[in-house]
Amino acid sequence: MRSTSGEMRISNFLLWQAAYSEIYVTETLWPDFRRQHLLEAILDYQRRDRRFGGLKLVANAK
Repeated sequence: MRSTSGEMRISNFLLWQAAYSEIYVTETLWPDFRRQHLLEAILDYQRRDRRFGGLKLVANAK
């Protein structure tokens, strides 16, 4: 949902379930959503940098 300030945010509905979700937002409304829009969403999803909480793998930790 777009706020009056132009920011995108989710409502308080099911916040726990959305905790680790990756959300894609498009200006295209559902009746106009076509294959091209789906491919754009998939490409956007593939380009994301996942940091998994910022933890780094430490080899040979003692």
